[in-house]
Amino acid sequence: MSFFGFGQSAELAIVLDNEETKRCARIRTEDGSYEKQFLFYDGETVSGEVGVKLKKVGQKLEHQGIRIDLIGQIEVYYDRGNQHDFICLSKELAKAGELTQNTKFAFCFHNVSKPFESYVGTNVKLRYFLRVTVLRRLTDLTKELDLIVHTLASYPDNDSNIKMEVGIEDCLHIEFEYNRSRYHLKDVIVGKIYFLLVRIKIKYMEIAILKRESVGNGPNLFHENETIAKYEIMDGAPVKGESIPIRLFLAGYDLTPTMRDVGKRFSVKYFLNLVLVDEEDRRYFKQQEITLWRKADKPVRKPLSEQILHPQPITSSAPTNSNEQPTQEATHNNVQSASKEINVENSAEDDERRSIGKNLDEGIVDDDYAGDPPKKPEDTSEQTEIQE
Repeated sequence: MSFFGFGQSAELAIVLDNEETKRCARIRTEDGSYEKQFLFYDGETVSGEVGVKLKKVGQKLEHQGIRIDLIGQIEVYYDRGNQHDFICLSKELAKAGELTQNTKFAFCFHNVSKPFESYVGTNVKLRYFLRVTVLRRLTDLTKELDLIVHTLASYPDNDSNIKMEVGIEDCLHIEFEYNRSRYHLKDVIVGKIYFLLVRIKIKYMEIAILKRESVGNGPNLFHENETIAKYEIMDGAPVKGESIPIRLFLAGYDLTPTMRDVGKRFSVKYFLNLVLVDEEDRRYFKQQEITLWRKADKPVRKPLSEQILHPQPITSSAPTNSNEQPTQEATHNNVQSASKEINVENSAEDDERRSIGKNLDEGIVDDDYAGDPPKKPEDTSEQTEIQE
């Protein structure tokens, strides 16, 4: 069939540079399953190789040119024939000619601007992908490779809290308070509910995280609401003056950053929905919008105290007896030697760190110490409840 120009006479492959060490991320597909793809950030270079493998030895492949495109695209499901390409970069790999053997072509897109995060929703999809095309007279050969893009943000820790009093006149008055209005995707929502007036018989109260996807503009604007998580935080009738604590962990849910007017095509917003249900199954609710953002994954560096408590072995020119117990002075010298390996530009900070090392060193000396590194003291900070 390929003699007449039909069928696939060659196989195409796209291989990125440093695939073995490159980070991957999961993304939900249209059918609800998840798949892993290579992860990129805004401004990051995309480079690699395109391989063209002929299916038969001695066969030749005539073409009108070979190119690769990097595309960022928004696709609305109910209007699939009208995709919006907000990024379209192209590189020519080969001019018109013929290939008589397996060939590889290198490509590189330098410092590519990727303004939006990859997203797959109920009615819309935003994707980044590489597409290599071998132009031929009748049918082109194409191959695509999807990429994931994460957008990073940063907000100050002293974000203002949310505090609002709502209710029904002469029946119910409550005051809810959340510690912040912006949360990163692995954050914890902490808050309290105060009952100022209760004259209806409440059966239970729940809090939910809602995602609202808005697609289109004007009269063609469509909203799709999805409940991401829902918790019952109170069971039974409250009394005046009672307060209900809230602690909601976000890390376990499939959340995305808040996305506003992306390419003038869609938005994604998140809300905290507080619902009270009385004994007649009437529901009273109040929604509060929150902003979600993605925090950069910084490499975890061991604190100085842990480096001092677990000093690395240091070779000494002076002969030592392996059966001797280490003394406090020897341990202190090792601490000072280990501290010299840490780059400290400020001399005042250097003195302070050595002082900390000395204090910690005096605390770990033990008569029964037999040469093994001492155990790190248990950290109980995570068990301390945050006080509002």
